[in-house]
Amino acid sequence: MPIRTNRGRSAVYRRLWGWPLRSPRHLVAAIVGLAVIAIVVAVVAPYLKNAGGHHSPPASSGFTSDSSSSATATDASTTSSAPTTTQTRLTTVPEAPTPALPAPQAVTVARSWAAAWVNHPLGMTSAQWLDQLRPYTEPEFLAAAMSTIDPGNITATTVTGQPQILASYTSSVVVRLATNGGTLDITVVNTPQGWLVSSYSGGP
Repeated sequence: MPIRTNRGRSAVYRRLWGWPLRSPRHLVAAIVGLAVIAIVVAVVAPYLKNAGGHHSPPASSGFTSDSSSSATATDASTTSSAPTTTQTRLTTVPEAPTPALPAPQAVTVARSWAAAWVNHPLGMTSAQWLDQLRPYTEPEFLAAAMSTIDPGNITATTVTGQPQILASYTSSVVVRLATNGGTLDITVVNTPQGWLVSSYSGGP
């Protein structure tokens, strides 16, 4: 059996340390080898550290769980509220007018308005003509539309027929009246001030 001595080990160590110095090629190989070892250690060390230092979260982390639960509950409530919002929008769709028997006041207003409309004797000014229409006409319609009409262009001078109901609802009535210059279709609406004419067709 060979005898191991410190002297023999020293010879081996000297041989190892002296190997890179034997030639430039040995030196370059030694430097490259050391660089590769350093890179491997630098890459592997963080993984080994994480693997060795991994611990299960402490029991006191319930605060985070509560926060997650609150966020989840908030998301759930937001999601569940979406259909409610859509349903509310659907319920706000305007309802169709409700049919009803024609209100006598609406028919009377239509007849009075038509009588004033055909009353434009020679020499009557537009202001005078509008004044006789004013009690039966919505102010907005009188100012926006009726004020632009020249009564001198109206050929009708008298109402010749009885009222005909074309449409009747709780909030509006459409009445047709014949004149010696054509027919008038008059829309009368129920306002806070009572039944008033809001539009008409026929004539100028």
